[in-house]
Amino acid sequence: MKSFNDELDAMDDDRDFDDDEGSFNGGTFGGNPKDQYFAIAKTANQNIVEQELDNMLRRFAIAEKILEERGLTEEHEQLLTAMVIDKELDQRTGSLYIELMGNIVTQCE
Repeated sequence: MKSFNDELDAMDDDRDFDDDEGSFNGGTFGGNPKDQYFAIAKTANQNIVEQELDNMLRRFAIAEKILEERGLTEEHEQLLTAMVIDKELDQRTGSLYIELMGNIVTQCE
């Protein structure tokens, strides 16, 4: 059975991130940032995974609080509805998955 670091090394050899297109192709664990994140999250130290997820959710909570304090909650909800299918939003979501992966991987080394 491969170790976590062996799988990461193999993933580094196989992945191809095209920053201009915002796509993350190939890799040992799958073809997109979401698949990559969940593959890593399953094999990484669960305390680190939980901590990083908690950190990300706290960032979202802070962003929501700022929107509420500035009276932008309704405008935010309208934008969320309008952006359900949006390439830029998909790219930003992928970037967040990549950020989570990076945070987890650096702490597991």
